[in-house]
Amino acid sequence: GQLVESGGGLVQPGGSRRLSCVASGFYFNTEAMTWVRQAPGKELEWVSSIGSDGGSSKYADSVRGRFTISRDSFKNTVYLQLNSLKPEDTAMYYCTKGGAQTYEVPPKGQGTQVTVSS
Repeated sequence: GQLVESGGGLVQPGGSRRLSCVASGFYFNTEAMTWVRQAPGKELEWVSSIGSDGGSSKYADSVRGRFTISRDSFKNTVYLQLNSLKPEDTAMYYCTKGGAQTYEVPPKGQGTQVTVSS
């Protein structure tokens, strides 16, 4: 399967961004999906997961209440809405197959960079 992330960029603190991940080559509608991120010099960090049916959304404590995960089964796309961004959210963001306990690593996509800076 293939995963292509997009939507990253430079954003000011407090700003918003919507990340997208288009999936192909596997049965998207039967897979839970997960977003992870990696900041420079740090380990890969789990951010959020969503069930195959769009339910069972889970979030890391560091992003709960600010980020929202969703998916569109017709577009084979999973989204991550980032609100109230902080400098510590700066990272490369990746989507990957699987749920919060089972997501695949390393991520297969190229990722999308989010930089939060004034």
